Amino acid sequence: MDALSENPKSSSITLSVVNHDRDSANLHYVYPVISRRAGGVSVGINLNTNNACNWRCIYCQVPELTRGTAPAVDLVLLEQELGGFLYELLHGDFMTKRVPEEMRRINDIALSGNGEPTSCAEFKAVLDVIAKVRAVSGLPESVKTVLITNGSLMHRAGVQQGLQAMAKINGEVWFKLDRASEAGMAAINDTQSSMQKVREHLSMAIPLCPTWLQTCWFAIDGVPPGALDEQDYLDFVASILQSGRDLKGVLLYGLARPSLQVEAPRLSALPKEHLEAFAQRIRGVGLTVKVAD
Repeated sequence: MDALSENPKSSSITLSVVNHDRDSANLHYVYPVISRRAGGVSVGINLNTNNACNWRCIYCQVPELTRGTAPAVDLVLLEQELGGFLYELLHGDFMTKRVPEEMRRINDIALSGNGEPTSCAEFKAVLDVIAKVRAVSGLPESVKTVLITNGSLMHRAGVQQGLQAMAKINGEVWFKLDRASEAGMAAINDTQSSMQKVREHLSMAIPLCPTWLQTCWFAIDGVPPGALDEQDYLDFVASILQSGRDLKGVLLYGLARPSLQVEAPRLSALPKEHLEAFAQRIRGVGLTVKVAD
């Protein structure tokens, strides 16, 4: 893959769970990461190349994050980059040169990046490109297509159509829920979204494509989330299950990389034992929980 070999920086970087450099492959949209939650190589697609998002999570690692939406996507370039990079992973030496031996597997193609991917006006067309490239490249059907989202735009027709398309290519939605109260979301995600709206949007996503909650749990000023934070969360997920929605489970994780927001000095990771204890409480409600510290 020429773009990889032309960049001295990209050809020398060994990837790890703490290195999610969007420029590591010298491409505009596509970047590889070692995902601790996925347990292998995640092929990231960054639609928010302008570092714009409609939320501002205080643990976000995006530099110079701004409020806004994704810019127009060059679908031809995206197809070229994704196809070329998958060919390199499947047939080249990228894995042996750049990926630790125990992580040399393609786990997923992930729509994530530097902002909210569903804010992209071409979201459904992007999923069509991914489906086409997957088929042409011969990528194993077991490789997932993942959308990492704050869920705030699930009411849009194009987003719902995209989720339906994702479901046909081994898709999963990872729906952000870091706190289950309006005060908690305002403090952690810097958004004024109501819990009723979160509930409605999650209920829209679940029947369209298999959906997990993804939850970042960490300390602020040395203080972990309190008993009320935990109870709010447990009550919320219990109510979703009681409504008959087939939520797949919770991806509970801590801080592995430093925030690039102004709150960074106030944030710290929790011991794995703390995460496991909360995970056990969630399991008690009836959900599968995967923990990554």
